[in-house]
Amino acid sequence: MYPAPFDYHRPASLHDAMRLLDESGGDAIVLAGGQSLLPMMNLRMGEFPQIVDIGRLKDLSYVEQRGDTLHIGAIARHAQIAAAEATAQLPILRDVAGGIADKQVRTMGTIGGGIGIADASGCWPCGLRAAGATIVATGPSGSRSIAIDDFILGSYTTVLETNEIVTEVQVPLPPGKSGGAYVAFKRSAAAYPTVACGILLGLDGDTCTSARIVLGGAGSTTIVSGDADAALVGNAINDSTLAEAAEIIVAASEPPPDARGSEAFKRAMLKSLVVDAGNRALARANGEQIKGAHRYA
Repeated sequence: MYPAPFDYHRPASLHDAMRLLDESGGDAIVLAGGQSLLPMMNLRMGEFPQIVDIGRLKDLSYVEQRGDTLHIGAIARHAQIAAAEATAQLPILRDVAGGIADKQVRTMGTIGGGIGIADASGCWPCGLRAAGATIVATGPSGSRSIAIDDFILGSYTTVLETNEIVTEVQVPLPPGKSGGAYVAFKRSAAAYPTVACGILLGLDGDTCTSARIVLGGAGSTTIVSGDADAALVGNAINDSTLAEAAEIIVAASEPPPDARGSEAFKRAMLKSLVVDAGNRALARANGEQIKGAHRYA
């Protein structure tokens, strides 16, 4: 199929981009790398009369540490994030960025597009929620910071106003002994994950002091559970405690049956991914250098 007719704009600055969005009266959508939006347009999963392409606004392409926070510009490419020296301190971000689709998509796709599209099966919503990210949105009246827990409302729905643009993602560097991991199950490298899990752990010796588990592809948005996190805190991280937490969070999920798998299959896979990601996060917290890896059918 072909997309519905649209007017294409390529603003020369962020100011011009916001002006175009403001003047569109809600009829415009932002294009960054296009790796999520263009397939949606071709499938007519929505009609967008105006496209505002910010993909060449180089001021929004950076990955750098400032104090105890990583700052990532909205049009930083997945491959750029995976290779950045700054993300070595948060390998969960490299797991996400380095495992998205294929090299072509990773070279073109952007973190802003990945989070802004709010696809429940997307990699960035799951990984960034586990990492406790903050999203910076900019509009005509200025910028505002939005906790990622509050940013995505549901499938393909965020709190962005029609004249706002995601301009930056901020990720705190966890203090002390900590480790994170993101693992997805995919039918093929180019496919969206069937299901996924992101975990960030804090440790004091062998005891877990903080935990954040997030499931992707398990509902209309990413899934979290305070009870599942609490099941790990105060305990040693091992297969038994991870399996207990997995039972709790998967029980809170609603994975939709589709061509990629039945609900029962997805629940079983999610439980396995929680244990896998948890063990990878534990190893990293203990100083092991583990490269990210997804599972494939």
